[in-house]
Amino acid sequence: MRVLVTRPQPQADEWVRRLRGAGFDAAALPLLHIDAVAPGPLRDAWQELAGASIDAVMFVSPNAVSRFFAARPAGLAWPASVWAAAPGPGTAQALVDAGVPAERVLQPDAASERFDSESLWAHMQSLPWAGRRVRVVRGEGGRDWLAQRLLEAGARVDFLQAYGRGAPRLDAAQQALLHEALSRAPHFIWLFSSSEAVGHLPALAPGADWSRSQALASHPRIAQAARELGIGRVDAVSPAFDAVCAALRDAETRCLQSPRP
Repeated sequence: MRVLVTRPQPQADEWVRRLRGAGFDAAALPLLHIDAVAPGPLRDAWQELAGASIDAVMFVSPNAVSRFFAARPAGLAWPASVWAAAPGPGTAQALVDAGVPAERVLQPDAASERFDSESLWAHMQSLPWAGRRVRVVRGEGGRDWLAQRLLEAGARVDFLQAYGRGAPRLDAAQQALLHEALSRAPHFIWLFSSSEAVGHLPALAPGADWSRSQALASHPRIAQAARELGIGRVDAVSPAFDAVCAALRDAETRCLQSPRP
């Protein structure tokens, strides 16, 4: 059974590498394209950060981290007094890898059933936010749920766009992989981490029959989007790597036990 990793690059290749290391046949099929934005506002944000006018920065994804830190002016380090918040372990690890001290990273408890804004707020809400300034680093658009909770707690919140998101740009090999995944659906499993990514599939495969396909989704909202597409079996799973591997092993067992076409 082949695992299709649909995260944007470079996260897709990193997940493929880790999954192959764990013994899975994995391939990258990114369903979101990440576009660069003008670096000026990102550099200005770093100067504000260095000037101690920001109390916390919320990063919505690993791409938000990589794009923000790519614009860091030479010689500037993460201020010791500033919190960095992450909705899940991938973003938290990206922050640590970028140089943020682990003790300054706010993230959901490792035992959380899911990793999202709600689970992050459960970890953050006990801190005093009244009068604090919080910046949310994200792509184009996005959910404002956590920002609303911070505003209700008395914080001042603003947003910084670190990248744009667009439709995937599949090359010939990726288009062939998509065709094979549809024609041999029981022997592939999709790994979804974004509802927006799922939403690009109808345009990539017009009129496709998804009823024989199967998928793992890293959040109930994403799972619902996959079911609405028509995918026959969709299981919600924690985005933590070990949880994904366990779910894939279960799926492989089902694949081996099913009759060959």
